Amino acid sequence: MTHGKGKKGGRGAGLKGGKGNAGLLKHRYMHMVKNMPDHFGKHGFKRHPSITKKNKTINIGQLEEIFPGKNDINLTKEGFDKLLGSGSINKKLKIKVNNASEKAIAKIKEKGGEIILPDIPKEQPVEEKIVEE
Repeated sequence: MTHGKGKKGGRGAGLKGGKGNAGLLKHRYMHMVKNMPDHFGKHGFKRHPSITKKNKTINIGQLEEIFPGKNDINLTKEGFDKLLGSGSINKKLKIKVNNASEKAIAKIKEKGGEIILPDIPKEQPVEEKIVEE
């Protein structure tokens, strides 16, 4: 009469064992262990926003759009950290910035412009003293 489905087994969605994640620690435990090994618990970590720092960058192609008519641009005062080399410029510019890519420096010098980077002291080479015995 019921073809092995029980009294209410053939009626629509009946006897499916619950909805969603119901039964993951009971009758669907083996399914969870096999197919969802990372289902429970916390994984990985997230750094606090005060620790991470994102550099605000600008491309060479955006300079003339953002600063029209200026030949002397101080990007550090404008809030930019790094100058990147994408795009092109049509005139020579004098730019002051904390950091710049090699491609950006080459493009600015190619047009006769100047880029001013902060002086970072380089490590002095350590002279080795040879002790004669």
